[in-house]
Amino acid sequence: MSDILVLTLGIALLALAMVYLRRRMMSFWGQNPSDYMGFSMDFDPRIHLDGQLLAEGVIYGPTGRVTSRFHADMVGEWNDDGGSFAVTLHYDGGLKQERTWVLEFTGPDTFVARAEDVDGAGCGSFAGPAMRTAYKLQLPADVGGHKLKVVDWMYLTETGTIINRTQFRKYGLLVAELVASIRKRPETE
Repeated sequence: MSDILVLTLGIALLALAMVYLRRRMMSFWGQNPSDYMGFSMDFDPRIHLDGQLLAEGVIYGPTGRVTSRFHADMVGEWNDDGGSFAVTLHYDGGLKQERTWVLEFTGPDTFVARAEDVDGAGCGSFAGPAMRTAYKLQLPADVGGHKLKVVDWMYLTETGTIINRTQFRKYGLLVAELVASIRKRPETE
C-alpha cells in the first residue's frame, strides 16, 4: 500500500475514534448522574415521582422540528424496594398511550426499570438533582415495530418541577427527542 493511502486511512480512523469518544464522553449520552453531585437538591423518585403528577411536552423528529405535542397524567407509588409509575399519554392527534414502569431498587441510588414495551430491563441511577434511565423501547407494529435505544434524563429544579429530556436512537442515529416538564398535580384538580 502506498504511504498516502495508509496515512489517509489512519487519519480517517482517528477522526472516527474522536467522534465516537466525544459522543460517549462529552455529549448527552456521556453524562452520568454523579456529574451532578453537590447540587443543592437530591432527586429521589420515591419522593419526587410519588403521587399524582402532570406532564406537558413535545417530541422532536430527526430534523429537529416538533412532530407531536402531549400531556400526561402520572401516578407514582413507592416503597423502600421500588414501586410503580403509571403514565397515560394524550397526544395532540388524539392518540392515547399507557405505560406502567416498575422500578426495583438495586442499591441506594440504582435501579432496574421494566415496562411492557421495553425489551428486557432498563437500568438507571440518580444522584444530586438528576436521574438517568437507559433502555431499549420496542415500538408497536403500526409505527414500524423498530427497537430504539433510549436514554432518559430527569432534572429536578429548585421549584420541584422536573425537566425530562429523552433521546431515541436507531443504529446510533438520533431519530427523536422528547422534552417535557413534570410537576405535582394541584390538590384542587
